[in-house]
Amino acid sequence: MGAHRKAVGAGSAGRGRDRYFDVLRALALVRVVTYHTFGWPWAGMVFPSMGIMFALAGSLMAKSLERPALAVIRGRVRRLLPPFWFWGCFVVLAMLVHGWMPGWQIVYWVVPLGDPPGDAWAEQAWEVVWYLRTYLWLVLLSPPLLWLLRRAPVPVLLLSLVPVLVFTYVWWPPDGRLGTGLWDLATYLFCWLLGFAHRDGVLRRLRPFAVVVLSLAALGYGGWYALTHQAEYGGTYDLDDNPLAQAFWSAGFVTPLIYAKARLGTGLAGLARFRRLDRIVAVLNARAVTVYLWHEIALILAVPLIDRFWRVPAFEAHLPLESQWFLFGVAWVLIGVFVLLCGWVEDVAARRAPRLVPGAVPRGPAARMAP
Repeated sequence: MGAHRKAVGAGSAGRGRDRYFDVLRALALVRVVTYHTFGWPWAGMVFPSMGIMFALAGSLMAKSLERPALAVIRGRVRRLLPPFWFWGCFVVLAMLVHGWMPGWQIVYWVVPLGDPPGDAWAEQAWEVVWYLRTYLWLVLLSPPLLWLLRRAPVPVLLLSLVPVLVFTYVWWPPDGRLGTGLWDLATYLFCWLLGFAHRDGVLRRLRPFAVVVLSLAALGYGGWYALTHQAEYGGTYDLDDNPLAQAFWSAGFVTPLIYAKARLGTGLAGLARFRRLDRIVAVLNARAVTVYLWHEIALILAVPLIDRFWRVPAFEAHLPLESQWFLFGVAWVLIGVFVLLCGWVEDVAARRAPRLVPGAVPRGPAARMAP
């Protein structure tokens, strides 16, 4: 199921940006690459990156909907599709060369309203599209969702966890694109609406005691379900394999993070004193779509590249070629190469002048995949 896969989106850091949110987004990106390198099942519990990303995206989407909804949706789709098309050309071409031949479902490689078809040979590369598909549907549904939330903020926010409960205990969605899409929407709907609640000032008005109690309850239920239902989800407590546990754990984890911003005005303005770290955060945010789409390809290419290192006696003698940490480092070098070669597409999608490496203080509007 799409909700069982891993991923992320972004904005660019700099003037007018919230460093607190940008740091969360950058950490989410790093956690995604780390998880896909090491496969640690506990990574999602330490930092549920997808829940954080959808909450940040929801907050920015609610702010954008102060403008006409159609224009906002069109802008979000415009920023999403060109980087997706550029990346998809390489993935689809590689699969065609490998002997894959798609049917009419190839239209999902044009607009990912459903999971696009693909060769199992390249699944590690194309499976990340589940996030773009879920993000796109949430963008399209945002106007009515925001209307509902504003009519009854707290009840609608709490009721947004009901669909994943229904799918788990009452009605299991069908297999295929429809089912995976419904699972992913149900899993991350709360986090998206949490972003709405933050932007509309709903969180700021909630009492700390209620937020803490409800967050701990959600964490407890999500963690309990993950640990006690491992046999049903591949014999692991990995949240990415378990939609119900993912939904509740993410809700309990992300709510205090967003509440701290809403209630206390938590920020990280001091990050500017650490210029290199601040620049890294800025680049990760400005090129988060690129990092997300290309990071699995970087991991794939890192393996044969390291194999070639074994042919160099000095490398074999002095480099930890068998270490997963070395693979992790090589992957980030390749991600950096993809940022240089492909990141400009995000600028084009945002109607900015293309830049090889985004500056710490971009001149134009932020290029957001997660608006």
